Amino acid sequence: MSVFDNRLKYQSRNAEYELSRRRVSPSMLLVAGMLVLSLVGVFKSGEHRRLINHPAEVSTGPETPPADTAPEKNLSVAMAAALDAVAQRYRVSPEALQPIFHAAQQAAKDIDPLLIIAIIGIESGFNPMAQSVMGAQGLMQVIPRFHRDKLPPEAAASGLLDPVSNVRVGAQVLQEAIHRQGGLVEGLQHYAGASDDPDRGYSSRVIAEKQRLELAARTRRNPQPAVAPANRQVLPGEATPKAE
Repeated sequence: MSVFDNRLKYQSRNAEYELSRRRVSPSMLLVAGMLVLSLVGVFKSGEHRRLINHPAEVSTGPETPPADTAPEKNLSVAMAAALDAVAQRYRVSPEALQPIFHAAQQAAKDIDPLLIIAIIGIESGFNPMAQSVMGAQGLMQVIPRFHRDKLPPEAAASGLLDPVSNVRVGAQVLQEAIHRQGGLVEGLQHYAGASDDPDRGYSSRVIAEKQRLELAARTRRNPQPAVAPANRQVLPGEATPKAE
């Protein structure tokens, strides 16, 4: 073999070697493709900017829920169901009712919070700006001159027209009345300034409203499926129900 042939053979082997080095296996191509797609997704979502600017936020564990979704701040099942019923009956936004129901649930120490909600329905129909001829104000119609001392310092500006403050003060007044009068009916009558009413009309209305709320809450928690009457006549063209 000539020197020229040897040189050509050497150059051919070098070329094949370089070509083999540049070849990539299908598995490597697949991995590279997945990596490119993931990077594209990160850049499209803007996640790369969050990771660069706020590296401390990166976490591999489960996220901690926000403070306002903590279990102790959530409504009970009964109160949540009653909120839906009140929103529908009184045509009030559920978002506007949320702080009212939270305040009632937190303020109810020795009573059912649904009793507070029932009083709000009877007294003001969930109108926080309601005011009576006697000067009673807000959701639970509290008279300021008798109970201004129960307002927290931060409620001085809006006073009893603030829904949350009104519920807190009203709930305190109600619970004191029930305790001093020795019973629910007597306490409700005293709350309304109608202790001398022999018919107990006010307490009857409040208790009836509370029972309606409880029924509506139970219905929403456990909706009954619609069942067709067994003796209903089958219409022409309608499939005959199968016996179970």
